[in-house]
Amino acid sequence: MSESQKKSTFFGGAAILAASAILVKLIGAVYRIPLGNILPDEVMGDYNSAYNIYNFFLTISTAGLPVALSKTISEANALGRRNQVDKTFRVAFFTFLTLGLISFFCMTVLAAPMAQLVISNPKAVYCVMALAPSVLCVCVMSSIRGYFQGHFDMKPTAVSQVIEALFKLIIGLALAIYFVSVLKKPDFGSVGAIIGVSCGSVVALLYILFLFFRARGHRRRTRSDDVPDSSRRIFGTLLKLAIPITLGSAATSLVTLIDTKLVMSQLQTVYQTVDGMTRTAALDAARGLYGIYSKTMSIYNLPFSMMVPLTACIIPAVSAALARKDRREAQRVSESALRVGLLLALPMGMGLFALGGPIMGLLFPAIDVSIAGPLLSVLGLASIFVALQLLCNSILQANGMVNLPILAVVIGGVVKIGVNYTLVGNPDIRINGAPVGTLCCFIVISALEMFMIRRAIPAPPSFLRAFLKPFIPSALMALAARAVYGLLTGVLGFGSSLATLGGILVGVVVYLVLVLALRVISKDDLSLMPKGDKIAKILHIH
Repeated sequence: MSESQKKSTFFGGAAILAASAILVKLIGAVYRIPLGNILPDEVMGDYNSAYNIYNFFLTISTAGLPVALSKTISEANALGRRNQVDKTFRVAFFTFLTLGLISFFCMTVLAAPMAQLVISNPKAVYCVMALAPSVLCVCVMSSIRGYFQGHFDMKPTAVSQVIEALFKLIIGLALAIYFVSVLKKPDFGSVGAIIGVSCGSVVALLYILFLFFRARGHRRRTRSDDVPDSSRRIFGTLLKLAIPITLGSAATSLVTLIDTKLVMSQLQTVYQTVDGMTRTAALDAARGLYGIYSKTMSIYNLPFSMMVPLTACIIPAVSAALARKDRREAQRVSESALRVGLLLALPMGMGLFALGGPIMGLLFPAIDVSIAGPLLSVLGLASIFVALQLLCNSILQANGMVNLPILAVVIGGVVKIGVNYTLVGNPDIRINGAPVGTLCCFIVISALEMFMIRRAIPAPPSFLRAFLKPFIPSALMALAARAVYGLLTGVLGFGSSLATLGGILVGVVVYLVLVLALRVISKDDLSLMPKGDKIAKILHIH
């Protein structure tokens, strides 16, 4: 297949989305790390608490509908039903708009009670309100993204996501610095950062609206005589496709929201009953610890964000194999995806585990490393299981099993809430219990989903083969990185920052050498990734 043909396929579109997703995550890292150094720990806690409310409303509004819309439009397009496409979009647009307005209302009029009752942090109320315009804009934008994706045009989605991230970075950081350094009002620094998020959403919406009206003008020249379905039937079809996906994502967001409230309330209870603090002092102390935890979460989120290219490609690749009744090919693709995913997730997760404290000290010089280091180390292990869960999710969905992952997420969420309630409420553990709850949660979800795959899929991938080969070089890499860090700081007297960079560099080199020497990855594995054939040729992988 030629390069131009490849770009016109779904895999070409998935590659575009994957590249933009990686770029957005990198911009997000550039944003969150300086932001964590600008904002005090307590204010960072407010930012993250409000963001969890925002994510919940965003998930309810946009998790499943864009996928359902793109699928429905692509099917109508394939049949040449232009009027059906137009009517489907209109129904979806007004559905998105309604959901966005409801979310906007909740995050403005009901911001104060939500901050108090939902996340036990009344000081986050202005952050919640500042995010309200963003949720409305993203809802409207999601309908248009779904429209373009239904026409196999992924560029508007990709570019709008990058624009959104860039404006969030530039305006958010500028306003955070202005509030903290110029106005000397650090408590409003998180509000400034969040205004940047909303500004990014507004600019991205204006961009994609421009593309939409231009594209509609071109497409209206093509007439069609098809009779579209009724609005009620279209709405029902969209909901049937969207609800399972939304429930799965909403379960995760709801667990995160409950967990935020639980951690904040348990910390405040411990500070009041054990340390004898006043209610206000206990709230500020809890905000500080949760802020440190939030900063570790910004690093923890990076490894499994690299799963986006794979999860974007697994579903169409496995679905296509199953449509041809080629179960052996579906098994091969699933196993390759698992191996490539773990090749990325294992070294990053184990690297965070080995160098949790030094990495936090390098990225956030003012942070209390004695608290942040152990948190990131445990979260590093958790990130491996998050990545595994995302890969298993995609395999199940590709095999038409969209409801099973929801059950796994609910069970894992209950485990997380139970562990956090017990450990965070223990005066000797406190915030250190939060990452343990996350680790236990995703171990349970991954184990359940692997069990479901083994039991429900006729030709399941071999998890042992997929896991074992990447694990060996990852473990040796982590040992090498930690040993080099200890050698540079303890024997040669290097500063922690230089030693951390040295440990990471040696770890990367050791890992790459071992992966190539042990032939952990094959040409078939790389073919799942954008430009995989060229990468295989450069590395002489056959």
